[in-house]
Amino acid sequence: MILPEQLTERDSTKIALPYGVDGAVVPVQKFRDVQKLYATMTDGEMEYVLYGAENQAEIHYAMPVKDNLYDALEYAGQVEEAAKSHRKEMKRKKEEGEASVEEGGKTPSAGEFLSGFWVEDRLIPSITVTIFFGSEEWDGPLSLFEMMGVSDPDVLACMDNYHVRLIAPAQMTDEEIMKFQSSLREVMLFIKYSKDKENLSRVLVTNEKRFRELERRAADVIETIINSGIKYDESEEVVDVCQAIREIRMEERKIGEQDGELKKAREAAENLHEMGLDTDKIAQAVGYAVETVKGWLGIES
Repeated sequence: MILPEQLTERDSTKIALPYGVDGAVVPVQKFRDVQKLYATMTDGEMEYVLYGAENQAEIHYAMPVKDNLYDALEYAGQVEEAAKSHRKEMKRKKEEGEASVEEGGKTPSAGEFLSGFWVEDRLIPSITVTIFFGSEEWDGPLSLFEMMGVSDPDVLACMDNYHVRLIAPAQMTDEEIMKFQSSLREVMLFIKYSKDKENLSRVLVTNEKRFRELERRAADVIETIINSGIKYDESEEVVDVCQAIREIRMEERKIGEQDGELKKAREAAENLHEMGLDTDKIAQAVGYAVETVKGWLGIES
């Protein structure tokens, strides 16, 4: 379980420079949706992991390439930061008049100097998670190999695959979704059953307390993705989704009843017209304006 206090916000802009080029270079720049640094104690030592999230409202059929690029840019950026740090330290020592770099540390080997990455340097792992906010099942590829038309095991053995770590409500059990501790749990449950009124009602009843006090930003996500018609004051910090859904259902029933009454009135007007009754009397009998009845019967005013 990852706790909020273990996370630190990171700049989501990723820039990397091509290797082996001196002088003018063209940077590669990408923008991640979210990236946070996770810090935790493991076996008495602090360990760090970078978690990135890519939010998808629609299925992305090149997601393995997209996520793989972000992770690669992250590692390239870490190498560049290490190189900058080493260059800065060597410059500082030179400016301070030290006899040699060796006195204050180490002399980089030719390979270390070339890469800017010392043999003892280490990368922070980068893990990207794709969150799909659709109610349908994700039918896009979840690995690089799935995007290729190669089946020869000898060829595949020479390649490294990349797997998409996917969170998609339609492909998760309720038990899996319930493992989320934040309001993402309610968002995923609502999206999963958004097209199934019976099961959505069951979920709302089972989780009534949390849905009656849902964070407004979670309600914003639901409304943006599903366009469910939930109404609430934007100044509210929490939203009673259960009450909002009840109001929507009541309005739907009301509209349905009105449509049913209108259909009956129109059928009655047509029957009375076939019987030869005057238009004014038909309008009086069905309780609608004369112009409305004429429109139903195709009579010009």
